[in-house]
Amino acid sequence: MPICIYNTLTRQKEEFTPVEPGKVKFYLCGPTVYDYFHIGNARPFVVYDVFRRYLRYRGYQVRFVMNLTDIDDKIINRANEQGLSAHDVASKYSAAFFEDLQRLGVQPADVYPRATDHIPEIIALVQRLQERGFAYTVDGDVYFDVTKFDGYAKLSGKKLDELESGSRVAVDERKRNPLDFALWKTAKPDGPWWESPWGKGRPGWHAECSAMSMKYLGETFDIHAGGLDLIFPHHENEIAQSEAATGKPFVKYWMHNGFIDIDGEKMSKSLGNFSTARQVLDKYPAMAIRLFFLMKHYRSPIDFSQEALDSAMKARERLLLAYQALRQKTASFSPRRGGAKLESVQKFRDDLIAAMDDDFNSAKAIAVIFDLIRETNRRIEQPQLSSDDRDYLLAAKEWLDEANGFLGIFEPSSGGVDQSRVDDIMKVVIDLRRTLRSQKNFALADEIRDKLKAAGVILEDGPTGTRWRWER
Repeated sequence: MPICIYNTLTRQKEEFTPVEPGKVKFYLCGPTVYDYFHIGNARPFVVYDVFRRYLRYRGYQVRFVMNLTDIDDKIINRANEQGLSAHDVASKYSAAFFEDLQRLGVQPADVYPRATDHIPEIIALVQRLQERGFAYTVDGDVYFDVTKFDGYAKLSGKKLDELESGSRVAVDERKRNPLDFALWKTAKPDGPWWESPWGKGRPGWHAECSAMSMKYLGETFDIHAGGLDLIFPHHENEIAQSEAATGKPFVKYWMHNGFIDIDGEKMSKSLGNFSTARQVLDKYPAMAIRLFFLMKHYRSPIDFSQEALDSAMKARERLLLAYQALRQKTASFSPRRGGAKLESVQKFRDDLIAAMDDDFNSAKAIAVIFDLIRETNRRIEQPQLSSDDRDYLLAAKEWLDEANGFLGIFEPSSGGVDQSRVDDIMKVVIDLRRTLRSQKNFALADEIRDKLKAAGVILEDGPTGTRWRWER
């Protein structure tokens, strides 16, 4: 079954066919590093991380690029407020971004280009646009003339004559058209600058992304992703300037995730209705936050509340307990007979793959995981396991390990420790404690249990043996 992606550009699901067979070039708009990113910003980092992992799982060679905007009005304003340089502000929040990304379980991108490291490429793009007649200069500022680009606003579906200057479009009477956007900005007395053919200045936001994405992925690449708020004007302007410069299609598939809402309003720093990702991570494990995002389709809005996060936390506990129980139960099993695939487990696998192939429907995929977990729990609780039960549990464990490779929802916060090694260590401890109990050395057995609890590990004795879990 082919992978289908909803393409914002065509407003329909399309069968995914990369520009180059077997290879996927994927660009995600990263943060503007002037503050800690909020939990709404965390959603694209998590969901597109899963999609990138899934494409690799499906056999594609994926090159994943996420930029950092490290020069911008917001950074300059924050620097002036704090009496720091723009470089110092960007460095501080870049480091924080990578810390929080790691805590969320997001795998590193192949490249993290920074705008300030690509000034020559940005200047070259602006010069090319001037040479082709799409840009004009006013007092050291260079603007893109949207009326010169046939098809402007094709991504957003807006009509050029109906568009008005929005909150992210700078109002400047010197521009030929209110919608013309800055490619290069002349230096301000209190801001950083670079030498250019137009004098001292700095790049425009939109030009940064086009120059960096094309440098690392080519003039035409497969997937460009980001939040819905980036469709207009940012992604619209990227298309215009990139295609005007090259004469080629810029991106084949555009993907946009929905907002996170609070009381019906989009979460944003401008509205002040936000929590930073690190604030939420201090209260909830990364697995719960990943589930909070993945239990909704990526294009749907999510209502943010403590109740919603608490619900995700409970889901995380159910999954983690069941997964740990399955790993422990199967640790001593012999390999499955002939390594045969079991049709009953294969059905769950097929359903999950079908969900992910259908525009990365992680909500359906997580539902399939819960269905499989319910069945494994039922079999684990049986006092006697048949050989079929053992084969089933082994096959289920193998498949959940496989699925976890792209969903990243089962591993607890263990600092990157290999979970299988933790399981092996805990098996030794549990066996030792069992021996002590059989020797009626209950005091030492209880001391081991109590010390493990103090370290965040809970032992649960039951009729089928002892299980362990991380403290909730």
